[in-house]
Amino acid sequence: MKAAILGTKVGMTRIFGEGGITVPVTVIQAGPCRVLQVKTKETDGYEAVQLGFADKKKTRCTRPEIGHAKKAGGLPNKFVREVRLSDPSDIKVGDEVKVDLFEEQQIKFVDIVGTTIGKGYQGVMKRWNFAGQEASHGTERKHRAPGSIGGGGSRGGGMAVKRGRKMSGHMGHERCTVRNLVLVGVDKDRGLLLVKGAVPGPQGGFLIVSRAKTKA
Repeated sequence: MKAAILGTKVGMTRIFGEGGITVPVTVIQAGPCRVLQVKTKETDGYEAVQLGFADKKKTRCTRPEIGHAKKAGGLPNKFVREVRLSDPSDIKVGDEVKVDLFEEQQIKFVDIVGTTIGKGYQGVMKRWNFAGQEASHGTERKHRAPGSIGGGGSRGGGMAVKRGRKMSGHMGHERCTVRNLVLVGVDKDRGLLLVKGAVPGPQGGFLIVSRAKTKA
């Protein structure tokens, strides 16, 4: 099976490498993930496995969710994602995927997908790094305003704002992929992965960790 697992971001710490060099690492609670479904070319048109992570209370589940998870012999999960496979795999519904997979395949680099921290509604200076307007000389209450957003004109009865114009709005809480992070260590007993550097998302945010596509 392709080396991929679901998990949550625990937080950041540091470890000491050779020669006392400090290495900043992100601790990820990875797995165990239950295989909820195996998709094949014959039935679905492509090869993939559906993984589930973190059990969910039955009172917060729908009946289809409960029935789907029952086939795998467990409870419904909070975080469910598919992992594409290039070739058919011998993995079966109900199997568990653990961090041992990364140690067995001797993986050194990983790609991590997460959801960035939400910043709420932000202005153009924070969202797009605008410089802002002058702080004096008549620019009263316009210090952080974006300025002109489009040319005037009589056609259409008003101003035309071009598509893609950088303006204020919702910032953050977007899917983000960080590639080629160094896998520093694997703790099989506690199900932890230590990855060098920062990964997207807040503490407790869900992540998808997989073998790096562009680095062996």
